[in-house]
Amino acid sequence: MLNQDGLARSEGYAGTMKGVILPYINARRTDRTIPGDGGVPLFTSRFDADRPRGTVLIVHGFTENVDKFAEVIHSLLKGGLSVAAYDQRGHGRSGRAEGLDGLSLTHVRDFDEYVRDMDIVRREVLAGMPKPWRVFCHSMGGAVTALYLERHPGVFDRAAMCAPMIAPNLSGMPKPVAQALCAVEGALKNARKRVFVSRPYAEKEQFETACANGRARFEWYEDLRFNTPQFQNNGPTYGWLREAIDVTKDILTPGAVEKIDAKVLLFTAGLDDVVLPGPQRDFIARVKNGVHRVVKGAKHEIYRSEDEVLFPWWHEVAEFLKN
Repeated sequence: MLNQDGLARSEGYAGTMKGVILPYINARRTDRTIPGDGGVPLFTSRFDADRPRGTVLIVHGFTENVDKFAEVIHSLLKGGLSVAAYDQRGHGRSGRAEGLDGLSLTHVRDFDEYVRDMDIVRREVLAGMPKPWRVFCHSMGGAVTALYLERHPGVFDRAAMCAPMIAPNLSGMPKPVAQALCAVEGALKNARKRVFVSRPYAEKEQFETACANGRARFEWYEDLRFNTPQFQNNGPTYGWLREAIDVTKDILTPGAVEKIDAKVLLFTAGLDDVVLPGPQRDFIARVKNGVHRVVKGAKHEIYRSEDEVLFPWWHEVAEFLKN
């Protein structure tokens, strides 16, 4: 049913989530909505371990939310770490920008808004939770965390980065072409419009094209997402895409990465087609206390891999965050 780190085995996964993991974490959960940067409502959750020896902040990726990380939250709690998490603006149960065509569209005016939101969560949620404070981030959340660590040294002493979006994969489109497209659409006041290659959420995603290769984990979350309209983000606006492209320059600004004083463990997914591995290597090579790992056989969402890939990877993450 569960492995040594409190993760669910794929066999009987949905039943374990319903009967074991969700009751355990929900009994230790407190949800609260707080005003984020500019007053945008941010949905936050704290999960209190029975005998906490520190706290991990989870910073999710593009189109994700707190509940998608229920399994790893359970593992962290079982390991004696309390957890704080929040739905980033434009995601889940947090506030969305005005003028968007439906809940499945994801927009941000400026990535710095995400960074300022993270600091507000630090002040309003983490401030009442036990130290040391550590962070686990994924994809877009990795970009936000990288910027935060550069600008706020001394807050977190460790960060585990799961396939961070130091640079997005533009699927063959040259970066200057994508930047020009976003600039043109912005000039036409279409920054809040859906990128032309994206379609509104209409039905469950197909496993074969998913960012996860653990079928049981994929199917469990797709059921949750299908039945929860707030979780149906699935596409960016031109404004979001512009910011995602430009964030690489901001993260890798000369002298910025060198300001990070936290220990950083960065994982590149061996089968990733969502973010680029080269900029990840460039980033972690400049972190004073940085370690780089490649997780062979993992797609972008390493935390939703099949058991034989997930279990050893997550054990390393959990030990790093605990010790």
